[in-house]
Amino acid sequence: MAASKATKKADDHRRTPFTDAELEEFRVIIEEKRESAVAEIDDMRSQVDDTREHESDTAYSFHMADAGTDAMEMEKLYLMIARQQKYVGYLDRALSRIDNKTYGVCKVTGEPIAKKRLLAVPHTEISIAAKKQQQKKKPVQDA
Repeated sequence: MAASKATKKADDHRRTPFTDAELEEFRVIIEEKRESAVAEIDDMRSQVDDTREHESDTAYSFHMADAGTDAMEMEKLYLMIARQQKYVGYLDRALSRIDNKTYGVCKVTGEPIAKKRLLAVPHTEISIAAKKQQQKKKPVQDA
C-alpha cells in the first residue's frame, strides 16, 4: 500500500501525457533537429567569415551596386543565423520540458498536445486549439 501511494505521488508530479519511452523518442527527434540546426549555423558563420575574408579580392567589390548586393547577402545571412539560433532555443526549451516531465502540455490551455502535432512540430508549446485562438486575436494586416 505504501508503494502504491509513492507511485501515485510520483504520477501526480508528472504532468506529461506521455510515457518515459515516448518522451525518449521525442528527445531523440529534438536532439537530431538541434544538431542539424547547429550545423547550419556553423555553415552560415563560415560563409560570413569567408565573405569578410574575400571582400576586397574581386573587381566587383569596387562597384557601388555590387557592394550593396554583397551587404544585402551578408544581412540575409545574419538574419538566417539569428532565426536558427532562436529555433535552437525553442528546441532547448523542449528538451527542458522533457526533463521536467511537462512536455506535451499546452502552456495556454493546460491540456495535452496531440502526439501528431508534436511529431510535426516537436518544439511547440501550444495545442492546435490554442494556436487557432491566438490567430483569431491577431489583427489582419492589410496588403
